[in-house]
Amino acid sequence: MTFRLFPVVVSLAAALAGSPSGAAELPQPIRVILVGDSTMASGSGYGDALCARFVASVKCINLARGGRSTSTFRNEGRWADVETLLRDGSAFDATYVLIQFGHNDQPGKGERSTDLVTGFGPNMARYASETKALGGVPVLVTPLARRSFKGAYLKDTLGPWAEATRKAAARENAALLDLHADSIAAVQAMGPNEADTLAVAPPESAPSPADPNRVEVVGAPKGAFDYTHVGPKGAALFARMVEAEFTAAIPSIKPYFKQ
Repeated sequence: MTFRLFPVVVSLAAALAGSPSGAAELPQPIRVILVGDSTMASGSGYGDALCARFVASVKCINLARGGRSTSTFRNEGRWADVETLLRDGSAFDATYVLIQFGHNDQPGKGERSTDLVTGFGPNMARYASETKALGGVPVLVTPLARRSFKGAYLKDTLGPWAEATRKAAARENAALLDLHADSIAAVQAMGPNEADTLAVAPPESAPSPADPNRVEVVGAPKGAFDYTHVGPKGAALFARMVEAEFTAAIPSIKPYFKQ
């Protein structure tokens, strides 16, 4: 798969040659906009930690909000805010829009739910298409894994939504960051006890790791601890995963991350 991307890398040699003082110039300014649900949002997801990984010249805007799906993010006018930003992007060499949904598109989420085939997949593709139409670079992100175990094995509750995201990215020739696959592998390798340390709060009231029913129920009331949202440790871990996927999919983005 190939992507048509904006030329944003300034070589060190060119920078030195164009700088009277001989000091390397920073790359041309870019902007990154985060669009998604609570697993990317401030206070419960990895989005702010990802923004913190960029160098100071990058304008990173976290517009992800808890409880949103591919339908409600648009219906509430939040996507219109993204479009407004894209129309006003002349100050930036490129604007990358990272889009991640799935958790609230699942059945059991009331009006937030979307049909996997006729709703979720087309919605993700439409976000990518509209981003390109306004001069942005769409970057689709597969949903962050829930850390729900059954015994010693992680229960994958978001696999079909991850696959639908992959297909939407292929359809629109958009960059894809497979956070789902990466987070599934990492959390399974950790096991339930270590995975619990990634949560927002300690698991004092959580079921025992040996409990075969240690699975988060979609739509159930949330306490301070759950198997979906992340605290600082989890945010840092998953932000690094997104960074690795981002730089692999779009190598020209690497100079914009702190080394």
